[in-house]
Amino acid sequence: MSASSTKSPTRTIDVKGLYCPEPVFRTKIEIERLAIGDIIMVVADDPESEEDISSWVRRSGHDLLSINKDNHVLEFLIRKAK
Repeated sequence: MSASSTKSPTRTIDVKGLYCPEPVFRTKIEIERLAIGDIIMVVADDPESEEDISSWVRRSGHDLLSINKDNHVLEFLIRKAK
């Protein structure tokens, strides 16, 4: 995670209220629609999302720029790498 996380996301998706594996599926679908280098913000409230989305980002080769936690809400910034 780096200071580049201050960049504005190209797209934001709200997956609050959805539980594993739906947040990862929705993130995968939306990131496929982006251009390389674009940033997506994923907003989730499933506690498992932190591990699930982080693991998926590593496996898929994209860049996890940041994870912010505010109460029970997680915000992920992910840059499409390929």
